[in-house]
Amino acid sequence: MNDATAVHAAALVIDTHADTAQRLLDEDYDLAGPLLGGHLNFEAARRGCLAAEFFAIWVEPKRYRGRYVQRTLELIDAVHRQAEKHPDRMRLAVSADDMLAARREGKLAVLLGIEGGHAIDGSIRILRDYYRLGARYMTLTWSNSNGWADSSGDALDASVARTADGLSDFGVEVVLEMNRLGMMVDVSHVSDRTFYRTLEVTRTPVIASHSSARAICNAPRNLTDEMLRAMTKNGGVVMVNFYSAFLCEDFRKAQVALKPERDQAVQAVMQKAEAEGRVAGYHEVDVVERAFAARTPRPPFSILIDHIDHVAKVAGIDHVGLGSDFDGIPAMPEGIDSAADLPRITEALMERGYSADDCAKILGTNFLRVFREVEGAAKERQG
Repeated sequence: MNDATAVHAAALVIDTHADTAQRLLDEDYDLAGPLLGGHLNFEAARRGCLAAEFFAIWVEPKRYRGRYVQRTLELIDAVHRQAEKHPDRMRLAVSADDMLAARREGKLAVLLGIEGGHAIDGSIRILRDYYRLGARYMTLTWSNSNGWADSSGDALDASVARTADGLSDFGVEVVLEMNRLGMMVDVSHVSDRTFYRTLEVTRTPVIASHSSARAICNAPRNLTDEMLRAMTKNGGVVMVNFYSAFLCEDFRKAQVALKPERDQAVQAVMQKAEAEGRVAGYHEVDVVERAFAARTPRPPFSILIDHIDHVAKVAGIDHVGLGSDFDGIPAMPEGIDSAADLPRITEALMERGYSADDCAKILGTNFLRVFREVEGAAKERQG
């Protein structure tokens, strides 16, 4: 066992974003089974020494219009059912202490995060219900603006209504209620203006659950250096995304060029399903997107480490972590194909001079600190 292997095995490895819940629901996928082209199952988590994973509860806003809450509840149910099926291998966690307890028990801690504020359907009460069901963060937007927070995903669409300041009055209420509940505020996907307004409003540290560095790859989803420094001041943590189009500028540009053709192919899948009286499953769309991603060569593994290194240098070593986007992205860099490959990150960081303590922070304890701070602030407010 080399030093990097030992450091990785000793660390509390936390990943804050995987879209595996879609597979559980749409494909009736079982985490105890083979990967079947996916990125995460119990075996891959074990090999990667993954201690805790946040399952993103994401509702595609067009396909499920009018049924956001129903789809959200169905996804949450699919995760709960998986926990009931495998109590010996998985623990549904709702706190920082739960994550640590799961690790002591030799189980994968699975937590829930709502991806996209449209899932609350404009209701603070529904937000509270999601918290009661186990959701411990919410991304204020997905790639769609929702009327109370603006997204980076439709920033160039003149037909989309914007808030005056990045958050409407209701959006401010949402952020403050999340603070009160102990639900982490997630600023991945939001517009730049919404990002800064959120940091003005929140009374606790925030997370970016799956965002990389815009200085290296000019994707609107990524954070600028100014935003990284703002995260330092806030006390939050930036969890680096593994998607090649958020890591490598050449890959991003190639995929942008393919977007019209890819969108047309996805639309054909959706129309076929609609003609059959159903909604296209997540896997059906994923197959198309992976095929288009495969038309662009994967970037080298080092580009992922470049982003982690950049965030660590600009925001500080206490403000960076991992937010893979497993099972939600069509391409990752060479050398990382599933959660089993996570030890390669520790090895590469140590080769660049990061210490064991530095690696432990990046792999999980930075996020654990923020989680505990949010929990503690909520207890004070509720008391």
